[in-house]
Amino acid sequence: MRHIIFVTVAVVGSAAVAQAPRQTQADDYTRYELLAPGTAKFRILYEVTATTPGATQFFNVIRRGSVASNEHVIDVATGKPLVFDVVGGAVARDGGIRNADSTGQYIRITLARPVAKEGETRLLIDKTYFDTSSYRAGGDTLVFNRGLGIKRNAIVLPAGYELVSSNFPSQVLQESDGRIKVSFWNNTPSEAPVQLRARRAASAASVTALTPALNRRLDERAHQTREIVYFMQQPETHAFDLYHDYTESRAGVAEYRNVVRAGSTVSNPHAVNLDTGDELKFDIERGDSVTVVFRFPAVKPGETTRLRMYETYTDTARYKLVGDALVWDRAFGRPANAVVLPAGWLLTNSSIPAAVSEQPDGRIRLDFINPRPDEIAVLITARRRGK
Repeated sequence: MRHIIFVTVAVVGSAAVAQAPRQTQADDYTRYELLAPGTAKFRILYEVTATTPGATQFFNVIRRGSVASNEHVIDVATGKPLVFDVVGGAVARDGGIRNADSTGQYIRITLARPVAKEGETRLLIDKTYFDTSSYRAGGDTLVFNRGLGIKRNAIVLPAGYELVSSNFPSQVLQESDGRIKVSFWNNTPSEAPVQLRARRAASAASVTALTPALNRRLDERAHQTREIVYFMQQPETHAFDLYHDYTESRAGVAEYRNVVRAGSTVSNPHAVNLDTGDELKFDIERGDSVTVVFRFPAVKPGETTRLRMYETYTDTARYKLVGDALVWDRAFGRPANAVVLPAGWLLTNSSIPAAVSEQPDGRIRLDFINPRPDEIAVLITARRRGK
């Protein structure tokens, strides 16, 4: 999700000096790989997207109480390493971290290119922490006890260990090498007070080959990167604008095919490559179904491409007026979905829990997070303000 960007101006004497814009980011995901029990070390693979237009650097805090080592940073679009150094809080504050701790330390990353005006820059920060308070072991048992502020996380146990307990509702998934992964999407506004216990397994781990259908049900939900935002037009039109984001990582792929849902009609498609801000070409194929085909340069080995695709849909069955009530009745399959009500309407019902916020223009937005690997049937109603 994109964040609002604020610009702070410092006044020196009678002259106004513009500071760097406030750093904004999105799509945070952290993978913790617990290293050998007794070392108190765990590897962190932190994925984050820089979203401040024009930014040439990005700051990542080194958590207090942890000793960092083995750091390196990758530009996810190209797969190439980036230059970085470690700086104090004063430098980070001047660089856009307004609440930076003056006694803290930050990784300052030099981006490969300025963040595009209609784009973003995806980063992978790889580092190892030594932290005796978060990761400890005794005998055949280990404990990982850490408050996690990032909303999407996975903790991977050391080889040869089985999960005994997990206090936070999570997917439990087996890696291809037999290690057990505990993954979750925290859809609350607070940090997750994660407490895991594991013990050495009695026998070596084995990985059973499953059918493709079963494997699809075992995809890690928290690591999925598809998201969609719907902007409702007035309900009499049955129309809504949307954009959806997708990352293509398969080498050689040069198109994204979006099949229009039965009962809907599509118009006004366009798309951008978020890594560069470049507009993409598209075609509309009509047959038994309607497919919008967005085209982009073929993905090279080791690289990925992040797309944002815009469309306008009309759907008389799923978006309509019933008497004086706006009714939205649509199933969502992606883990992250948002709906923005049209101007002049107030929310009266939402069948699925959502975070509700007001947009700068006064419209109401609902953000739905579905950590389960299934669809949610979302029913929203609203009424006109003053009615």
